[in-house]
Amino acid sequence: MAQPLQKIKELDGKQLYYSFLAGAQRIFENQKLLNKINVFPVADADTGTNLASTMRSIMDAIVPTDNLKQTAVALADAAIIGARGNSGIIFAQFLYGFSNEIKTEQNLDIKSFAESMKNAVAYAYDAIANPVEGTILTVIKDWAEYIYAFKDIIDDFIRLLIEAYHKAQESLAETTNKLQVLARSHVVDAGAKGFVVWLEGILDFFTKDDPKRTIAFVKAPLLDEIDTSAVSHDIITFRYCSEALISGTNLDKTKIFNAIRHCGDSQVIAGSPQKMRIHIHTDFPAELFSILQRFGNINFQKVDDMVFQNEIQYHRKADIAILTDSTCDLPKEIIDRYQIHFVPLTIHFGETFFLDRVTIQPTHFLSMLAMTNQAPTSAQPAFKEFQNKYEYLGTQYESVIGINLSGGLSGTFFNSEKAAKEVSERTGKQIKVVNSKTISGSLGLIIMRMAEAIANGGTYPEILSKIEEWIQKSTVRISVKTLKYIVKSGRVSRFKSFIANLLDIKPLIAFDKNGCTYLFSKSFSEKGAMKKAIRSIEKLARNKKIWNYAITHSDNLQTAEWYAGEMERIIGRKPAFIEHASPVLVAHAGPGVACISILFE
Repeated sequence: MAQPLQKIKELDGKQLYYSFLAGAQRIFENQKLLNKINVFPVADADTGTNLASTMRSIMDAIVPTDNLKQTAVALADAAIIGARGNSGIIFAQFLYGFSNEIKTEQNLDIKSFAESMKNAVAYAYDAIANPVEGTILTVIKDWAEYIYAFKDIIDDFIRLLIEAYHKAQESLAETTNKLQVLARSHVVDAGAKGFVVWLEGILDFFTKDDPKRTIAFVKAPLLDEIDTSAVSHDIITFRYCSEALISGTNLDKTKIFNAIRHCGDSQVIAGSPQKMRIHIHTDFPAELFSILQRFGNINFQKVDDMVFQNEIQYHRKADIAILTDSTCDLPKEIIDRYQIHFVPLTIHFGETFFLDRVTIQPTHFLSMLAMTNQAPTSAQPAFKEFQNKYEYLGTQYESVIGINLSGGLSGTFFNSEKAAKEVSERTGKQIKVVNSKTISGSLGLIIMRMAEAIANGGTYPEILSKIEEWIQKSTVRISVKTLKYIVKSGRVSRFKSFIANLLDIKPLIAFDKNGCTYLFSKSFSEKGAMKKAIRSIEKLARNKKIWNYAITHSDNLQTAEWYAGEMERIIGRKPAFIEHASPVLVAHAGPGVACISILFE
């Protein structure tokens, strides 16, 4: 870190970079508070997480240099790529405007700095379809205009930043009275608060260990001082906070605005003609991404359920969070009942990709599969996606348990485990990730058992001590109509597939103790495979009591219902659920796949 300076008349690239990082550190420290006071535009309790993620993307992406212009451009570009949430994208656009307005590659004097900051405000306002005062926009504007007004009077960057910070504090305090929803909850705007604590960090960098320069920072309100009872998800007009990063040539912000305007509200678009970050609240994320594909390549997409987040913030049912992935195949009713969180895998058709069970549902996937000869592929969620989710859950829960599809099938578990460890070590939160060694309904049943144990008062150590036992007591039988898709996925050799197809053999697949698939049995007909599956389960059930069972399928309701009928004959009750299989599973096993999953007592 640079040493504190007595007087600064010019800024260089490294000072800009390291002061920015000091500001980012303050965001990290205040992440939980920012989530807690997040009530506008929607009370989804993730402003702190989104700003922290935006800052972390910047920190991870660039290397400091003395060249201020180059550093500012790199900061802005990293912010556009990694920005999350309404405030994060507005902030990224402000940085883009600042970098774009810098006219020199040399050090920046106060006058040039002030002019660039003032002009950058227009970029931030231009990014929003319907700018609202009393938000981060207002505080950025007031702060930048104060700097511009005093650029010819104050000749020291540190003194100017201190004075402008006081102005930002005043502007922040006024946000409570400018927006009714803030006044009802007795809070300031969360995004604006994030900008002010970022300024605090910058001042901390320039004044650290310097007794001659001190500043009295505003005391952050205690979490129990915040009135959250006044906020209801009734004000959430559109359910899904959706974001995309698109790249192309000559991207036109106005055309994109107009194309997606009907999809929802809270539209924010930041970036350049080559790279744009889009944010919108919508009820139809799949339609939104379909429209955005017309303008360029979608390099990133995210969809958060704000009603669900609101429920977690104000009506959380437990202190232990469960995080899984989209292959658990649990019906939405069960996910909502137990407030289960998941991170989606992605489905790829060539260069086009979708979020499993979010921007592509099973029926949509099957229709696409029927219209193309291109084999779909899947990809695990990135480390950063899990990192962001664990960060968010850490601000809402006392502890978190992650459980993912088998590590023998995907790297999803390993990315989840790595992210959990990093967040846990940095925050001190109790986070543990478990390899389920299974998939689909079998994974879903294990999660249901965890959720029921938590609902019945089970503690974090108690739940962890039982998960491995539940995994060992789970079993699944997967019948497929063809080996074609499994061969394409690389899990069966083409020679074996040739022989199987020649003989019209229908395989029955199961999982071994390490979570890898193997050929459990084979038949000359689908019905034969189904009967073998039931016989094998009936044999196991003679000596073991079944806790519950589930059926999942892809466009094969007839088989699913036959399985359910046979199981009801054996144990006398209906399944926990019958659900469409995840597109990820179908991409590798093919249409017509049917799974019967059992969890024993």
